[in-house]
Amino acid sequence: MTIGRLLDRRQSAVVTCNPEMSVADAASLLAERRIGALPVVSEGEPLGIFSERDVLYGLAREGAAVLDRTVREVMTTPALTVARETSVLAALSLMTLRRVRHLPVVEAGELIGFVSIGDLVKVRIDQIESEAEALRSYIQTV
Repeated sequence: MTIGRLLDRRQSAVVTCNPEMSVADAASLLAERRIGALPVVSEGEPLGIFSERDVLYGLAREGAAVLDRTVREVMTTPALTVARETSVLAALSLMTLRRVRHLPVVEAGELIGFVSIGDLVKVRIDQIESEAEALRSYIQTV
């Protein structure tokens, strides 16, 4: 399965943040939406990713003063991205290799989606369960 097919199946809007947003406001958005990361976007182009880790690292480094900084100052950049045509396995491999949990999906330089490692693991589990069921059915008919 490709990333594009996964995006087509879920049809949900991507929650993003602006690089000039305060860390406090972006952290509030994470909490409000109960999500772990936001793509940081300017004019449709992903510039980086703002995650819970960025908040924690900033708090450890600077204390509460980090909350007054802009997202641009603390985000993880550059954002690793994937295309619609990228396979789920290739995306999982990239996430594992680079130790990231979220990937913006980009087409023609613009953000079209955002996937988490949880999204991709769910797809793989569903595929494996489907294959196992097909094998069980085959064995029972032989």
